[in-house]
Amino acid sequence: MSAQSLGILAGYLADRRWGDPHRGHPVAAFGSVASALERRMWADDRRAGVVYTTSLVGGSALLGVAADRLTRRSRTARFILTAATTWAVLGGRSLEREALTVRDLLTAGDLPAARLRLTHLVGRDTDQLDESEIARAVIESVAENTSDAVVAPLVAGAFAGVPGMLAYRAANTLDAMVGHRSLRHTNFGWASARLDDVLNWVPARITATLTALLAPSVGGRPSDAFRVWRRDASGHPSPNAGPVEAAFAGALGIRLGGVNTYRGVSENRHTLDGGREPTAHDIEAAVHVSRLIGHATIGLCIPT
Repeated sequence: MSAQSLGILAGYLADRRWGDPHRGHPVAAFGSVASALERRMWADDRRAGVVYTTSLVGGSALLGVAADRLTRRSRTARFILTAATTWAVLGGRSLEREALTVRDLLTAGDLPAARLRLTHLVGRDTDQLDESEIARAVIESVAENTSDAVVAPLVAGAFAGVPGMLAYRAANTLDAMVGHRSLRHTNFGWASARLDDVLNWVPARITATLTALLAPSVGGRPSDAFRVWRRDASGHPSPNAGPVEAAFAGALGIRLGGVNTYRGVSENRHTLDGGREPTAHDIEAAVHVSRLIGHATIGLCIPT
């Protein structure tokens, strides 16, 4: 097995063991740089956003290329670089912890604490959500971020090594920062949002397919997951979150999607109708599927 493959595997295992570091996370450092650059470059113009996105994503890729070249002659150094990068760009374990923390609060009947903790996972307004709506929000976040923070980085690493992982994480972080719909970012964030859509198109469909195939692990049927994906995903406003969330809805036999409220503004994100309303118990099932998807993806990305 190559040093790159061993490094990706080691980084994946590190994420499974420890999750995100509490301090000094490289993604947080990148976010600080991106925020500072936005303050200097912002304009209500798509071209400015293209330059901004290209500078940060391209710069991240070039940093990866330079690091790759420095470690080219040392198998040990390449292994360490790849393992550290993989650990830095993955977010599967921390995603699970946040989801299960909300599940525990719901199980204890502490809705105010669950609503507050949910803000660590989603951007929607949470202060009026009931147990089912909280469970829905958590499961949707688990589904989407399984693709964004586990499958996509591993696929990027398998095909493009350290430069690919750094470029992908940069693009995904920028989408979260400026790619969302707001008056400030409608034009400036357009390039970041579209680039993230392109980079996640294949990983999202890998994730949705694995979700369907793994449905029996939580008592579901692959045919139900594929059916809801085929029928409902196209109505979702996101071309990538739609298939993944629809597959999770079908695999778990629950209803996702519907109306979300962001800063007081309601948005209908289409119903992904796999069955009944979700409960706190379904969060654990979603986390189980997410974990298995990660294991399956590392198996696909690492040659034997």
